[in-house]
Amino acid sequence: MPDGAPPRPAARAAPAAPPRRAGPARTLRDAAALVRAGLVAPEAEGAIARVAERYAIAVTPAVRALIAPADPADPIARQYVPHPEELATAPWEVSDPTADGPHSPVKGVVHRYPDRALLKPLLACPVYCRFCFRREVVGPEGGLLGEAELEAALDWFARTPAVREAILTGGDPLMLSPRRLGRILARLGAMAHIEVLRIHSRVPVADPERVTAALAEVLGGAGKPLFLCVHANHAREFSPAAGAALGRLAAAGVALLGQSVLLRGVNDSVEALEALFRAMLRHRVKPYYLHQLDRAPGTARFEVPVEEGRALLRALRGRVSGLAWPTYVQETPGGGGKVPLGPAFEAPAPGGG
Repeated sequence: MPDGAPPRPAARAAPAAPPRRAGPARTLRDAAALVRAGLVAPEAEGAIARVAERYAIAVTPAVRALIAPADPADPIARQYVPHPEELATAPWEVSDPTADGPHSPVKGVVHRYPDRALLKPLLACPVYCRFCFRREVVGPEGGLLGEAELEAALDWFARTPAVREAILTGGDPLMLSPRRLGRILARLGAMAHIEVLRIHSRVPVADPERVTAALAEVLGGAGKPLFLCVHANHAREFSPAAGAALGRLAAAGVALLGQSVLLRGVNDSVEALEALFRAMLRHRVKPYYLHQLDRAPGTARFEVPVEEGRALLRALRGRVSGLAWPTYVQETPGGGGKVPLGPAFEAPAPGGG
């Protein structure tokens, strides 16, 4: 805890971290491995191998355990198992749909809003979502910032006092060792103008064994308010192991938010969204954002029209608590940032009906 910081209240006892897996299970990283696991038909191996030449593949043991191979419409498989259609780019799709590049003052930093900025310390993830808006740049090589590059990025934050919120994203920041992540958080937290820290991650649901007691301690002891945005798109992603990982984080005092992408074939029904948001709340995760799909290359099969998304949220109003209600947002072209999409509701007439 930094000198002068008020003592934090005693935290609830954290659930014990599970032992690291010692068995043969490994992350599936190529077409042949997916075939052996029964996730891809043998006759499709060549087509999937061609996808892998362009876009990274990773299916962790935790995710593999959630997939029903016999179900061709399995919503977990659809998110993570590659498809030949990924090599077909629609005319409206672009390689950098959020315009990170033009808003990057130094390597690893994206500054689109006056009061907040992204820090991307690495570009590796535990899994590679087939709809990812950074799919052209993420991969197992990691894109890890070197020491000089990280220092330059942190120096940019130090000399940019207008930035009050530092958002660690990537890639997945929780792929870093607790020691390295803790050092980054400590540097940012020591800057007087940084008031809030935020981390975006898939790790708690996609690779929950990474959420060790050491990692929870680092996040819970950041010294500044820290919010962890957990990316999940289907209720089944909240497995018992994911629940235990989120419990360790909550017990350490980490505030948990949920972000999801509206995806065709994954959560494009009232029932699926309701189950997802209820699952988040059961695990102390407040639904924060529901994203309209960013139009990255090869992702058209996931797109749900905005009007359909609005209708889904309109149908949820009154069906779930306001605690379960996220803001439905879309990135504006050219890096203009997120705008809320509604839906709009008619105000009741004065005096009631």
